Amino acid sequence: MGVRPAATKLHIPPSAARRPTFLPLAAVLLLCCASYLLGVWQHGGFASSPSETRAVSIATAVACTTIPKRKAPSTARPRRPSSRALDFSARHAAAADDALSASTGAGTSSFSSGAAPTRRYPACAARYSEYTPCEDVARSLRYPRDRLVYRERHCPASERERLRCLVPAPRGYRAPFPWPASRDVAWFANVPHKELTVEKAVQNWIRVDGDKLRFPGGGTMFPNGADAYIDDIGKIVPLHDGSIRTALDTGCGVASWGAYLLSRDILAMSFAPRDSHEAQVQFALERGVPAMIGVLASNRLTYPARAFDMAHCSRCLIPWQLYDGLYLIEVDRVLRPGGYWILSGPPINWKKYWKGWERTKEDLNAEQQAIEAVARSLCWTKVKEAGDIAVWQKPYNHADCKASSKSPPFCSRKKNPDAAWWYDKMEACITPLPEVSGANDVAGGAVKKWPQRLTAVPPRVSRGGVKGVTAKSFAQDTELWRRRVRHYKSVISQFEQKGRYRNVLDMNARLGGFAAALVAAGDPLWVMNMVPTVGNTTTLGAIYERGLIGSYQDWCEGMSTYPRTYDLIHADSVFTLYKNRCEMDIVLLEMDRILRPQGTVIIRDDVDMLVKVKSVADGMRWESQIVDHEDGPLVREKILLVVKTYWTAQDQEQ
Repeated sequence: MGVRPAATKLHIPPSAARRPTFLPLAAVLLLCCASYLLGVWQHGGFASSPSETRAVSIATAVACTTIPKRKAPSTARPRRPSSRALDFSARHAAAADDALSASTGAGTSSFSSGAAPTRRYPACAARYSEYTPCEDVARSLRYPRDRLVYRERHCPASERERLRCLVPAPRGYRAPFPWPASRDVAWFANVPHKELTVEKAVQNWIRVDGDKLRFPGGGTMFPNGADAYIDDIGKIVPLHDGSIRTALDTGCGVASWGAYLLSRDILAMSFAPRDSHEAQVQFALERGVPAMIGVLASNRLTYPARAFDMAHCSRCLIPWQLYDGLYLIEVDRVLRPGGYWILSGPPINWKKYWKGWERTKEDLNAEQQAIEAVARSLCWTKVKEAGDIAVWQKPYNHADCKASSKSPPFCSRKKNPDAAWWYDKMEACITPLPEVSGANDVAGGAVKKWPQRLTAVPPRVSRGGVKGVTAKSFAQDTELWRRRVRHYKSVISQFEQKGRYRNVLDMNARLGGFAAALVAAGDPLWVMNMVPTVGNTTTLGAIYERGLIGSYQDWCEGMSTYPRTYDLIHADSVFTLYKNRCEMDIVLLEMDRILRPQGTVIIRDDVDMLVKVKSVADGMRWESQIVDHEDGPLVREKILLVVKTYWTAQDQEQ
């Protein structure tokens, strides 16, 4: 049917004429009024106070709007209808909203709750400025010292132990130096520790220079600097042709090895425990180098099998030869077929250093022979020992690797080799590589060289090893995240400031598409890709095959990192994923702990969920607003953009 022209009159036959009556009109009028009043009530129009409606009214007012892109970085705030503008500009004002420091009660925020008065979260005491909930020093003393079990993760066991406050930055905190300057210098006020400057003074780890910390790039086993040490490794291992991309540094110190590998396009995951070398991982993160708190003790490392192209230990003091070679067996699990293991420090080159190490020749020789025996039992080949460095290589497949009475047995193929959700125990058995059809095949499939492997279909996807993902859907996911990142850059002007974001976290990485899009754009950053243990955990192996790094994480627990680790946090559907698993503010308070002052958060989720998230976030000294999905206002999924305000422990003392 066509639309009638405006001039055409509608004809009413005489039989249809009726005497006019006002009763139907009155009924319609009453119904309209009732409908209007009901709508006002549902949207908080009859709330008893403005504070009770703020969480919903602001969010719904901006639910169908977009942030105009600014031509250049500026402190000017974009104009937005019906809401206070969100300022993403970097600033270091010491002022904070004092009203936010008072708690309004002990209640918690659940995912299922509706609009409620915004709870104002108080600041934690200044002594918690370096609080790590699952590596708490006092709590760790309850656990066995044997095999350093007490250094492993031990999260709060009860609600009474859990902090419900905002972890403050230390007095005088300043924005870290941008990369690459941050590799060599940091503000002392940000990590106010001098222990390592004294203990490692002769080894050139770190030194204090006025209000700054300097990182000369030295190490216990590389007194001539990390660059020269890596050049020596490069004479044995092919570091320059793109075949080595992901590396693991065990017992990393201040992560100078990983820091200097970055200029060679090699991305290292560095870890060390929170121990007597106070804040070593915190120094690494302040430098802009990927690192996590971790230890080889009784649990598996939280990485999938066949993840790293290279693993490294430089005087890491891990007893590789003990416990039936358990720790070297775990390194074997996470090494890719054909991957390299590099060892420097005791016992390598013991004939030169035995006096300085204050150990006997016999003891050091026995230790080296025991390590060599474990390596042979894993079917590793010793590539070369040159000076202070020894290198072994894992086989490309297990076609010719047979168990013997002198070697550990193979683990059952029924066991998931990727299972490493923090609390899975290490086993004294060799993780079998995927079967091959020929002796020269790479088990599990060969990966492309970097940078082609970033966008190439990972072997785990092409071979059906990732649930629900095909080569076609992988390519679609890659393109989807390119488009989404372009949208983020159009609404967040700080992306235009080169170096504004260095340390980035993706809380629900899926296939690593968000990280891949950022890396492909040439941004000078790295992304920690976390795969929630409640989701599709098979994707983390594919993330590593892309040449990216990450770990498993349960977001109902704390992350194994220090406060103020990340400049940017991305959370895609995280709150829907954890809707029935823990309270919303547990996740949000952890995000606040690991986010740097003036850092940015991007949260994608259903609009109803984002309204609830915003109602909690508004009580956490965050400035936030909801903007449209990249496909427009009619899509229910929206984006919550957040900036964490600047405040320190000093502000709380005034």
